[in-house]
Amino acid sequence: MSNTITTKKPQTMADLMKSVKSSFVVPKKGESLEGTITKLTAAEILVDIGAKTEAIVLEKDKRILKSLLSQIKLGDRVTVSILNPESDMGNPVVSLRRFVDNKVWLDIEKLKNEKKEMEVTIDDITRGGFLVSTKDGIAGFLPNSQTQFLEVNQNQIGKKVLASLLEINREAHKIIFSQKTTMDRQGFDKEIVDLKFEQKIYATITNVTPFGIFVSLQGKENPLEGFVHLSEISWERMEAIPSSYKVGEKIETKITGFDKKTFKINLSIKQLIKNPFEEELEKYTPDTKVTAKILKITSSGIVLSLEDNVEGFIKKEKLPPTVSFNEGAMITATVSEVDKKKHRVILVPVLKEKPIGYR
Repeated sequence: MSNTITTKKPQTMADLMKSVKSSFVVPKKGESLEGTITKLTAAEILVDIGAKTEAIVLEKDKRILKSLLSQIKLGDRVTVSILNPESDMGNPVVSLRRFVDNKVWLDIEKLKNEKKEMEVTIDDITRGGFLVSTKDGIAGFLPNSQTQFLEVNQNQIGKKVLASLLEINREAHKIIFSQKTTMDRQGFDKEIVDLKFEQKIYATITNVTPFGIFVSLQGKENPLEGFVHLSEISWERMEAIPSSYKVGEKIETKITGFDKKTFKINLSIKQLIKNPFEEELEKYTPDTKVTAKILKITSSGIVLSLEDNVEGFIKKEKLPPTVSFNEGAMITATVSEVDKKKHRVILVPVLKEKPIGYR
């Protein structure tokens, strides 16, 4: 048996250099490259992009840095933007802003589609509402009209509340949050199935505005929004909401209607009791003579004081052109009709003689 020994032909250094192909990536300013997070701390973030050395993430904005640290983890595959192909230390300098921004908006779109509530922190208060942010750094706006149990004038900075995404616009970089349940016509009809017209129901005040009180009340499965207009708070004429009504307070109301366009329930507080003026107005029957003081003279007629909370009114066309009237003067008039809605008695003046042209 003979042994055959095969030996390789010796290679020159030039041959060896040709046979070895460089696997290093040469980054160029402005381009985007994929890489892997190899170090992730508040002091330093490193990414392996296949260059001779690991790339260093440059981020001086503390708020954005906080968002970066919350959005990525060690070992994640990311896309970086090259800011400087090689720094003085020999490392490429890169940015993760574009990657994280894209990831945030994808997460935002997913959360909106899922209609899930999340915890947000109130960072600041504006005239129209609250500036809020999530633990992942998603910042947005919570309007007063979309709040529950939050007073505009109360210092709520730092408070954590539950909210869902109501509206997003990536181009305008606009995010609107809401504390109210998103609902459609079918969902609204389902929630009000057990509620009836003129039913008495307790509700919790969520917002007090110059024109009325917003409340939250329980539907079949989810909370519903209700509204008590200023005119439905008291039988007495009111110019402003009483200061006694506070956010978070539970009040008794009566259902007066269902608004299927805005998905709100119209409510009344005053209709829980009988109209105290109805009994007073019963004595003002047509052709009854009354004597009353003139309260004010307006472009449409004369307002008279008959008794507490009951006004008399003489229309302009019923005033004789040859007779003058002064505020504070007493006048005798005859009841023409009663306007129960306005708690007003319509009168005509009693004249000693009928002027020419008077109707």
